[in-house]
Amino acid sequence: MVYKSHHICRFLTSAYVLAVLLILAGCQIRYRFNGASIDYSTMHSISIADFPNNAALVYPALSNDLSEGIRDLYQRQTRLQILRKGGDLEVEGEIIDYALTPMAVSADSYAAETKLTLTVRVRFTNNVMPQESFERTYTAFQTFDASRLLNDVQAELCTTMIQEIAESIFNDTVAKW
Repeated sequence: MVYKSHHICRFLTSAYVLAVLLILAGCQIRYRFNGASIDYSTMHSISIADFPNNAALVYPALSNDLSEGIRDLYQRQTRLQILRKGGDLEVEGEIIDYALTPMAVSADSYAAETKLTLTVRVRFTNNVMPQESFERTYTAFQTFDASRLLNDVQAELCTTMIQEIAESIFNDTVAKW
């Protein structure tokens, strides 16, 4: 009789462990990390103004691409309503520099690489917590082979620089890293 109850106890223990393992295997823990630390009970909207291009070198698509790139990042990473003006948070600024610089001189004294630099001045206003407002300058650059024409690589390089600047603005305004 003791032998039988010992087997029943082992069987029930095994069944219990198996049931727990099956339950745990069916569970999925999902955590979406986007870096934003926003109190949605007090902040509901962000206004992102168009960024005019005040640089000496003008790439016509740059102003719109930068403005939309910033809006798109906040749209994807937060639940804030995106406005043109009057938000709880406000982001505005201008492109202040867009420049080419020769880099890495080759053996024949010509530039082997060219650096394209984008600099943006940003004013951030937090209308809920004004002490968090600031004005900063963000710069990103990309290099490309000097044998290539700027027109051939400009769109791709600008996309990368805009993404970098937009992420920096996002981190400084709502991620607080």
